[in-house]
Amino acid sequence: MDFRQLRYFVAVAEALSFSETARKLHISQPPLSTQIKALEDELGSPLLDRSRHHVALTPAGTLFLDKARAALGNLEQAREVVKQVAAGEAGEIRVAFTASVPMQDAFPRAVQRFRLGHPRATLELVHMSTGQQLQGLEKGEIDVGFLRPSPQFYPPPSITVHEVLADRLVAVLPAAHAAAQPQAANEAADEAAGLDLGTLSAQPFLLFPRGLGCGLFDHVTTLCNRAGFAPRIAQEAREATTIIGLVASGAGVSVLPEIYARTGIPGVAYRALAGPDAGSRVLVAHRAGALSPIMRRFLAFFDVGA
Repeated sequence: MDFRQLRYFVAVAEALSFSETARKLHISQPPLSTQIKALEDELGSPLLDRSRHHVALTPAGTLFLDKARAALGNLEQAREVVKQVAAGEAGEIRVAFTASVPMQDAFPRAVQRFRLGHPRATLELVHMSTGQQLQGLEKGEIDVGFLRPSPQFYPPPSITVHEVLADRLVAVLPAAHAAAQPQAANEAADEAAGLDLGTLSAQPFLLFPRGLGCGLFDHVTTLCNRAGFAPRIAQEAREATTIIGLVASGAGVSVLPEIYARTGIPGVAYRALAGPDAGSRVLVAHRAGALSPIMRRFLAFFDVGA
């Protein structure tokens, strides 16, 4: 049994005429009759009563007609889905992101535009650390990752990356901390250059856990090392808002992307850090050579070409 036979049967059953059906299908009548007979032989039951001037459905044919129509309808739906997937109008895309990414204006705006423009697509969003995203990409568990790596990060050959967002890291200090505000006119003049991280060398630091595969942890410790000290980590926390709350309580200081100043947690001050190394970047990553049409459509909202 094949779909051609089903189409032939449905056409004859609706027209109740082999000759008329043959004309509509642009085939001769003998091959049409042969295909219907082959279908009946396979099913083991006649589907049509035939006479010289009359064609009618048998009881089995009446029941089979509904099933044949449903099967052809499902086939057409499947064809349409395949066309939509090939055109990038439908499909599934799994996107991971680090915690700070949704706070950037560009990310939620692009996600919303993608969803509105692709109602047949399924977009799954999941929060992962940078290290977890790289592992997920390698294993095929996610399709696209938005990660914030350390300055020393170089993608493996299997991963393609593009820079999509850039900001800077800032010192997060208790509002009453001596370094929270410039203390003198000459220091105020240096404010644009940023705070020397070395001035915080004696302070306890509150950071993300190293074990999470967090690029930010590596970035902060690298900045501290370049400033001439190893940070004394007083406490680790998995959420940036938790870290900021602990800073407000006087438990220590931290270094976070400047976007977290938007949280509005009271009792905290943010100071820009000196030096180009304090610049941070968010990369979008995907497996090299593994861009599906729907992935291309999604990445286009972040100005990432194919």
